[in-house]
Amino acid sequence: MTRTQQIAQIDNAAAFQAVFGWPASLMAKLEIYAASVAQWQKAVNLVAPRSLPDIWHRHFADSAQVITHLPSSTRHLADLGSGGGFPGLIIALHASETPDLRVTLVESDTRKAAFLRETARRMEIVVDIASTRIESDASVSRLVGVDTVTARAFAPLARLFELASPLFATGAAGVFLKGESVGQEIADARKQWCFDVELHPSVTEPSGRIAVVRRVKPNSET
Repeated sequence: MTRTQQIAQIDNAAAFQAVFGWPASLMAKLEIYAASVAQWQKAVNLVAPRSLPDIWHRHFADSAQVITHLPSSTRHLADLGSGGGFPGLIIALHASETPDLRVTLVESDTRKAAFLRETARRMEIVVDIASTRIESDASVSRLVGVDTVTARAFAPLARLFELASPLFATGAAGVFLKGESVGQEIADARKQWCFDVELHPSVTEPSGRIAVVRRVKPNSET
């Protein structure tokens, strides 16, 4: 699979593995993840209910495509508003075979944070979970050294830049899953922020884009 090639509907683990080439060891843990989402969804709104039957395509594949767009220099990644773990827990699972990559999931909803902890435990992977708001001092102190920020369906770009401004101030890059309104989000963000952005087509959603942003600074600093 190339970065720009649209993929067919992924309905199950075999289809996912055929596209992304994950080893059997990771696929077994991904199956555990799928079962965990189905179990917890009854009590916690982890994903849109109508998307649950399409979890392999709408959530697992959509998240997994981000991995090829992460800067090669990434050593500590923070996923903002992780929710059901997309894309952060998928990245952490893939990184479990790459010990030099640390992943921190930031999720202020205590029930969703509990889901993330339990699912990571079931998959036997190490991941840092911060059950605090991203703008809190507690979060900022835990995220010192973060060099890459990810998020999906969390906030418009301008708000993401504001929330993660301490991270961008130290040179972090951002890799964000965005929809068809990304062009307007970029225009709105440029009213307050200066940044470089590359847009890459989503391989799971024709109207989706992956926005890779670097050198984010308030306009007042330029």
